[in-house]
This record gives sequence, C-alpha cells and structure tokens, in this order.
Amino acid sequence: MGLWRSARYDLSSLEPVAQPVAAMIFVARPKESNYPLMNNRPRAGALLLLPGLLLIVFGFAVPSAVMLFSPPGVTPSDVFVRLGEMLSDPYDLGIIGRTLGLGLVVTALCIVLAFPIACLLARSTSRWAGIWLALAVFPLLLSNVVRTFGWLVILGSNGFAGRLITGLGFADEAPQLLYTPLAVVLGLVQLFLPLAVVACYSAVAQVDAGLDDAARGLGASRLRTLWSVVVPLSLPGVVVAATLVFAGSITAYTTPYLLGGSSQRMLATQLFAYSSVTVNWAAASATALVMTVLVFLVSGLSSAVARAKGRVQ
Repeated sequence: MGLWRSARYDLSSLEPVAQPVAAMIFVARPKESNYPLMNNRPRAGALLLLPGLLLIVFGFAVPSAVMLFSPPGVTPSDVFVRLGEMLSDPYDLGIIGRTLGLGLVVTALCIVLAFPIACLLARSTSRWAGIWLALAVFPLLLSNVVRTFGWLVILGSNGFAGRLITGLGFADEAPQLLYTPLAVVLGLVQLFLPLAVVACYSAVAQVDAGLDDAARGLGASRLRTLWSVVVPLSLPGVVVAATLVFAGSITAYTTPYLLGGSSQRMLATQLFAYSSVTVNWAAASATALVMTVLVFLVSGLSSAVARAKGRVQ
C-alpha cells in the first residue's frame, strides 16, 4: 500500500469503463498536483518566458528601434530624408553594392568550404574527431583583431604572399594585395569559416548515418549520396550558417577597416565614420537601417529558396 500511495494516481477515484467484453477495467484519474502552477502549464510556460521576453524587448528591440529611427537630436523624418539621399547618391550606392557583393561572396565561400569539413567531422568514427572539431572551432576563441593583423603580415608588401609571388617569378616586385577586395574577402572568410563549420556540423550530425548506407546500398555514389540525401536533410542548418555568415560579413568593422582601408569602404566603416568622425546621426541611422534591411532580405530569400527546394525534393 505504501508504494500505491506514493504514486501520482488517486486510487479512490477508480471508475469502471464499459468494454465490449464481459469485463470491467478500472482507469485511474491522475491526481492533481500540489503545485498550482503545474496544474496550469500554459500559464507556467508564459511566466517562464516572461523574463527573457522583457529582456529582448526592452534591452534590444526598443533601443535598436530608437537608434534606427530616432537617434539623439534627430527626427524620423530626417532619417528617411537621409535614406532617400543615400539611395540616389552614386557614392553611397557604390558602398551598398560593394558591401552586398562582398557579403555574398564571403557567404558562398564559407558554405562551400565549411560543409565538406562538417560532413567529414560528423561522419568520422576516429577517436580524434573531437580534437579535429575543437581545432576547427579554436579560431573563434581568438580576437578578431589578432586574426586580422595576421593577414596584414601575410599580405603586406614585404609579407609572405608578396615574397612568394616574386620568388616564383610571377612578378618583378610584390603586388599590392592589401586594401583590395581580395584582402577583405580573405580576412572575412577566415573570420567566419569556423562559425559556418559549427552550424553545418550540428545540422549534418542530426542526419542519420544509416540513410547514407541505404543510399550506397541502392547503388548511389558518395557524391550522389551527399547531394541527394545529406544536403537536403541538413539544408535548414546550412541556411542558418549562411545567414550568420552574411550578417557578420556586412556588419564587420575591424577586418574591412584594416584590410580594405579607405579605398574599400563598406557600410560598417561608413557607419563608424558617420557616428564618430562627422557625428551625423541621421546618416548613421540611415546606414544602419540599410544594413538591417539587407540582412533580413537575404536571410528571407535564403529561407524561401530552402523551403522551395525541400518541396521540390
């Protein structure tokens, strides 16, 4: 009886249930919990979500909206007037196009490089797989400034890349590699590749490895299995990785500033100039608004393409 009394069922509430056979089965009703919140789970869930929701609204959403549309001493109409001027100015349009183009290139390169690495790590049965994953993620523990200064040493006029080009006889003197789009792309790819590897790895690891064996058993090659089985099932994770990389690429400041200089001005460096050099809050808010719209636009398009591909397959 002690064991029955410790259960979460009230045996005094046993009720007979009619059955088509000549037998009676007794069903026990669950005993109500002594904790009021557990008897009303929707309310309990809402109360648990409330602190985080308040933090997001008043700690992120409201300050972001104020800085985007009504910064200090500026009205929303001033911000939209400056936004219209940006969209009609060839110089500002060039900065927007350069930022969008470099962001898309960096995103494509990171996904192309990260997905095979993630597949190898997720499907590896070696005892060293965890160490390889840690090494792939290790650059995230280093400062962005430190990693960017490494590219200054490599791509400088007397750096390793310049000496290699002259040593192989491709040029009589070291070419100017710094302050070029190539330098910015290399720096951003190296910056966000570990993030893409982590996102793709988490997606590929959730795909059952038995599906690979089944596809191979039906005669599919490794490449066909990867393209027809692994990629479609891990596509949501790839979309997340692409969104994170693109958002980070077009909002990065240190790497474009150090590797691109003033000749490769991007929206993030332009935003810094508006907010700290010229102190033009209307232009800074308009620039931040363009960056926000680009992130949401590209992420929405990538999600739509992923859903369409999933429906087709």
